[in-house]
Amino acid sequence: MEDQAAKRLQDKRILIVDDDADVLAVVKQALQSEGALTQCCSDGNTAVSICESDPPDLIVLDMMLPRRSGFLVLEQVKTKENAPIVIMVTANEGKRHQAYAETLGVDAYMHKPLRLEKLIITAVDLLEERDEAAAQ
Repeated sequence: MEDQAAKRLQDKRILIVDDDADVLAVVKQALQSEGALTQCCSDGNTAVSICESDPPDLIVLDMMLPRRSGFLVLEQVKTKENAPIVIMVTANEGKRHQAYAETLGVDAYMHKPLRLEKLIITAVDLLEERDEAAAQ
């Protein structure tokens, strides 16, 4: 069972962006246990820089970040051709923020505290959808 589970995100390149070191560590461990190749950063400017120089397949993006908000990161990366999938995570319960993220092109929106299995399933589903669409 573990061999099968370990392949759900095998070799998928995922950027995790959060200014909470504990969140970064937990999400990184969960995604790596599924075979993902992870990269982490803790501010919005670094996230944009990474996306420009070495675009990931998917970004797990906190909404509240230093130097550049998650919204501004989302807006910047979604303007690119072949933009990565973005899962925005936030402790904010407001619907207005989610609606705004959706207008900017977010692929999924999740609330903290994150349920790691739900995050993994969401990432797998979004990556599979993108791969299927590309194959058509």
